[in-house]
Amino acid sequence: MSSHREAPGIALDPVADSTDLYAFVSPDQPNTVTIICNYIPLEAPDGGPNFYEFGDSGVLYEIRIDNDGDAVADVVYQFTFNTQMQNPATFLYNTGPIMSLDDPNWNRRQFYNVIKVNKQGKSLSIGSNLACPPCNVGPRSTPNYSTLANAAVHTLAHGVKVFAGQRREGFYVDLGAVFDLGDLRPFQNLHLIPTPAAPGVDATKSVNVHSIAIQVPISDLTSDGSVPTNQADSRAVIGVWCDARRQKVTVNGEGVGPWGQVSRLGNPLINEVVIPMGRKDEWNIKDPAQDAEFNQYVLKPELAGLLPVLYPKAFPNLAAYTKPRADLQAILMTGIPTGVVKGFQNFSTKNPADMLRLNVAIPPSSSPNAGGVVGGDLAGYPNGRRVSDDVFTIELRAIAGLTIPLVDSSFKPDAAAGLVSDNLTPAADRFISTFPYLGVPLDGYDNPSS
Repeated sequence: MSSHREAPGIALDPVADSTDLYAFVSPDQPNTVTIICNYIPLEAPDGGPNFYEFGDSGVLYEIRIDNDGDAVADVVYQFTFNTQMQNPATFLYNTGPIMSLDDPNWNRRQFYNVIKVNKQGKSLSIGSNLACPPCNVGPRSTPNYSTLANAAVHTLAHGVKVFAGQRREGFYVDLGAVFDLGDLRPFQNLHLIPTPAAPGVDATKSVNVHSIAIQVPISDLTSDGSVPTNQADSRAVIGVWCDARRQKVTVNGEGVGPWGQVSRLGNPLINEVVIPMGRKDEWNIKDPAQDAEFNQYVLKPELAGLLPVLYPKAFPNLAAYTKPRADLQAILMTGIPTGVVKGFQNFSTKNPADMLRLNVAIPPSSSPNAGGVVGGDLAGYPNGRRVSDDVFTIELRAIAGLTIPLVDSSFKPDAAAGLVSDNLTPAADRFISTFPYLGVPLDGYDNPSS
């Protein structure tokens, strides 16, 4: 999630703000890695008549991969979009049912180009004029939406697949409670504030998002073109982040001149709950290789100090712990070294850098656990991030002290550290089993926002 989704007062650029990043070994194509970056958060399904779309002129979307541990991109996939209007004389998004991606009833269409940039800066076009699907308007306008979306999955050369368009929001969290002074509804017995215990509320279950997804062979991403099978092999670890850029000058509505970065995203939630509000925009315009200056907020996160205040009887051990949080630095900024978690490592660099680190030698789990590595599933977060991983609970428990013993055996976590959660289980239709893995977006007719 980007800084701007929950940071009132920070400049909002919805078409260029990355909101969620996923990177995982594809469960149905385990010789590939899937990377998904989401933009335009909290889309109301009934968001017409000007339905959501990617930025056109002057916006560049990028997925960046580091494969040698210096937090500098060695492989970059760039996406640029253009909108084509069929009939400028109507206000309608579509003038009849949209039955195909070239249906004349669809008035406002988006297409995109994909460029791959290698470590030497050489650019190669790998896809051009690729069609996005329409937004899911409703049963009369988009009666066979799954068919439209499937047609927008494009297979390119060398086993690469891409998709860009509207999907179901996969990130699940009780936003209303969490940002009400950390009120975790199911855990009022932890003595937070005098509100009654209640089931968690999935605040994002009824919204959509725009996704850019790419599936590429593992050999395209590793430093030497290999497909590592030993998880201890340093070549098996890649670092992933996404960003968006705008051209710094606009002339007659068209972007010109050099690109300036306006957002970036690696690990989930680091920008919301780790980086302070006054530095979010500064953080967004910098690259992971510059993250040493932000490492202080990881080593001493504000939320870890607030939990004992908000839950005064639940976290006495956390309150007394004064050492720098080396566990969080490993999870978020360097990767976890060999020997910390049995059978697992995703260490990439001693220099702090916010990247989503993925060990591609660890195969997909046959029985995924949404708790990821904390839940005993080494194929899940913070080993990359799958669409169904419960990253809110994982990171909350880590900040609450559950992972401190990994680096400091003298610390005993408070019992509450292994319990805190918003206790949410997403509906099965939130996700699908094939690329692009995020579920079919909700339509506005059946899912009005009011």
